[in-house]
Amino acid sequence: VQLVESGGGSVEAGGSLRLSCSGYGYTSSSYVIGWFRQAPGKECEGVASIYFGDDTTYYADSVKGRFTISRDNADNTVYLQMNSLKPEDTAIYHCAALVMVLLHPDVLGELKADDFDDWGQGTQVTVS
Repeated sequence: VQLVESGGGSVEAGGSLRLSCSGYGYTSSSYVIGWFRQAPGKECEGVASIYFGDDTTYYADSVKGRFTISRDNADNTVYLQMNSLKPEDTAIYHCAALVMVLLHPDVLGELKADDFDDWGQGTQVTVS
């Protein structure tokens, strides 16, 4: 699986960007796509994720109410709509994939970067 992210760029604070993750080619319900971000000098942070089985979603507290994760089955793409961007959102954003059966919604928020099997190369988001 070769994941590809796109949609990054430079925006002013308060602006919006929409990131795309494609290339997973897998539409089974037992699938999770997560978005992670890595800022210089900081740990990798899980931002949002979506479970294909029932579209359960998870958001980190830092982005809740501002970011929305969604998917389009027609073109096998997962999106991360980012609104009201802040300078602290500046990072490289990666999408990652995991095959799993979600037995409880809370588990989605407990997944760590090491749990995911396939990763994209990342796309830079800069907010000034």
